[in-house]
Amino acid sequence: MLVDSHCHIDFAELAGDFSGMLSRAQTAGVSHLLCVSVNLVDFPAMLELAGRSEHVSASVGVHPNTPLDTTDEPSADMLETLAQTPKVVAIGETGLDYYRTDCNPDTQRARFACHIEASRRVGKPLIVHTRSAALDTIQVMRTEDARSAGGVMHCFSEDWDTARAALDEGFYISFSGIVTFKNAGELREVAKKIPLDRMLVETDAPYLAPVPYRGKTNEPAFVRHTAECLAELREMDLETFSQVTTENFFRLFTGARRGDSQ
Repeated sequence: MLVDSHCHIDFAELAGDFSGMLSRAQTAGVSHLLCVSVNLVDFPAMLELAGRSEHVSASVGVHPNTPLDTTDEPSADMLETLAQTPKVVAIGETGLDYYRTDCNPDTQRARFACHIEASRRVGKPLIVHTRSAALDTIQVMRTEDARSAGGVMHCFSEDWDTARAALDEGFYISFSGIVTFKNAGELREVAKKIPLDRMLVETDAPYLAPVPYRGKTNEPAFVRHTAECLAELREMDLETFSQVTTENFFRLFTGARRGDSQ
């Protein structure tokens, strides 16, 4: 069985067909989903949706790109309180994104530091997003002692040096459908080097659908295609790869419950 370690099933593209989406995921061999928070305004509704199934866990956090006028700006105290909810197994997604953002870098760095502090306090791992900001992301992680919190670099698309720096901080590396794209040769080389016991798979649904669904709405069932690509790169059978990455997920996100089918 597989786990989709990062998805946004509360987004409009997927939330309206929750039962169908979950059924298709389970048919594809995906036994657990982690629904990831991007702002605090929508967090209660996201939590309610996740509460409909034992096969869905949740996080709490504010995405680095979320504008100040569309969310409650989090404090470490606020995040710590919200993270006490049993469904919440992680803090984030958080991090830095300098590519396309309505939130300036100074605000992003302060927000990131706040999430790291909350993660250390509550003992739940971080979900880190980085885009066009790899050096600063690693620097903030080091300065704020993210190692003590642990976590994952989600939807990884950076180079080996960045991956190695994150691994050195004790983090896992998660690959999305990007690794299946024709132009992702360098990323596939990185994927070959990641220690198997530090690798996760995800969809980032509803975005970044893997080949053969590229350009369509992504959903958790499609994580199987990403896993197949990675298993082939690692010269492994899919069953073994799936078992290892699933165990990795539950070792990192210790609050996530294994459903009856696992």
